[in-house]
Amino acid sequence: MPWIVLVLSGLCEAVWATALGASHGLSEPVAAVVFFVFCVISMLGLGWAVKHIPIGTAYAVWTGIGAALTVTWAMVTGAEGVSVMKVVFLIGVIAAVIGLKLVPSAASTEPTADSAGRSSHVSVGGSTATSAAGSDAESAAKCGSETGAGDAGPGASRDADFGRYDA
Repeated sequence: MPWIVLVLSGLCEAVWATALGASHGLSEPVAAVVFFVFCVISMLGLGWAVKHIPIGTAYAVWTGIGAALTVTWAMVTGAEGVSVMKVVFLIGVIAAVIGLKLVPSAASTEPTADSAGRSSHVSVGGSTATSAAGSDAESAAKCGSETGAGDAGPGASRDADFGRYDA
């Protein structure tokens, strides 16, 4: 499902990019409304998809789909010239997008829990992320608070895949 939403969001990106061009600097009301509506839909879809797909991959796929479709539409409608090299490079963009879907993420993390129910992250196919497991005193010291709920305190590590901080 996240990949379907991501692809549809990429399609919406192409719609808003095309509408932006047709709006002549947002001075054409109908095209400007289409731009804003599809921009919001596209961003919401991308935002949801990155909860499930690493941001680097999701963003590259989203922009690749949007760019390829925008250029293709412009060539089909005559707004942009067609050349063999453009077609070759568009095929390259499409191949790259498909490749990013087919290549497994080497550093994805999966949340786990230790015997006391405290959460930690274990890396699958990559280096291990810092765990929050340990005594409550250790967790509090790492986060700089008594509850261990501090954000990015001393000893906290950044979860490389999602940009969140784990104690």
